This record gives sequence, C-alpha cells and structure tokens, in this order.
Amino acid sequence: MIGKLVIPGPLPGLNEYIESERTHRQKGASMKRQCQRVVELCAKKQLRGFHPVCPVSMKYTWYERDRRRDKDNISSFGRKVIQDGLVKAGVLKNDGWAQIAGFSDEFRVDAKRPRVEVEIEEFPQ
Repeated sequence: MIGKLVIPGPLPGLNEYIESERTHRQKGASMKRQCQRVVELCAKKQLRGFHPVCPVSMKYTWYERDRRRDKDNISSFGRKVIQDGLVKAGVLKNDGWAQIAGFSDEFRVDAKRPRVEVEIEEFPQ
C-alpha cells in the first residue's frame, strides 16, 4: 500500500532553524512546532485511513522556487518535521528504525508551486 502526502510551500531549511535557535531557544522550538502542525493537518486530511503496519520506505520530492538553497539544508530539517508530524497525526506509530526502513530524496524546481511530496510505501520484511 502507498500513501501520498503533499505539503504546500517550502519548509524552512536547517540553516533557518539553526538561526532561530541561536536567536532564542523557544523561537526554534516554535518554528519546529508550527511546521509539524502543518504536516499533521495535511496528513490527517490526505492520509485518512492510511496506517501502515510494516516498516515504510519514504520518497521525498522537494520542489523549490529556485536552486539557491543547498539540498542538505532543504531536506534535513524537513525530513525531521515531516516524520514527527506523521507520528503526531497517527499515520506512523513512531519514527524509529522499526517503523522507517529508509528514505530517498529527489529535488526539482517549481517556481510557481513550491511544495514537498512524500510517498510512503509499506516495506514488508
């Protein structure tokens, strides 16, 4: 079974998160919470009834406005808040080794509609 999640707009990158943490510890926590909430709401709406029991493989496709941000900056904070948001939404039981078999990243440019698309596929053992 495969579930697909589309998160609108670019998520903040790791650099933006680190900068907010340096400004004030609570500012970084607030940024992470807000991003997780967006993911949680999208997941509850788009993945209703999708509750994999096997470990999953996750394919992230990052659609950016342009090529200004480094790929690792885009994906590292984004994967964290997406996986945590999926747990909060009840889609995944947890985001540990037993639940996530692996993931891959693909990067594209879409100046008009930046977004993150996540395909979640059960990976039977």
